[in-house]
Amino acid sequence: MTNSSDITINHLISKREWWTSRRLKYNRGLVIAGLLAFLLYAILGSLLIAPHVEEFEITLFTILFQGIGYLFMIGVANVFYGLGPFVDKLYNKKNDEEFRKRLFNWGYWFSFSLPFSVPILVVVNYFIMYS
Repeated sequence: MTNSSDITINHLISKREWWTSRRLKYNRGLVIAGLLAFLLYAILGSLLIAPHVEEFEITLFTILFQGIGYLFMIGVANVFYGLGPFVDKLYNKKNDEEFRKRLFNWGYWFSFSLPFSVPILVVVNYFIMYS
């Protein structure tokens, strides 16, 4: 015989496990996005900004500095990822798998796209300052 609190605890564990099982995919996406965004930043910065600004440079130091900063931001993103099970519990009263998938995908693609704001700002800066 199971009481309702046992069912609720098992239910929460399965939701948490669902989210935990996708954290590696989330973090892989963040690493890939960071690498691609930095590569795009380096290319666009070299083509658009470097001809106008002597101080624009990409050195081993700047790569390490930005890499450490990005690792910190991955940590911040993981804090927000930890809100996924909380939002799932709060708003997914029917335990709908589609709701959970949409919530994960929205957060994943939002987080994946954020690093690309830096190369976009390089282009915007170029058009504001030099064209």
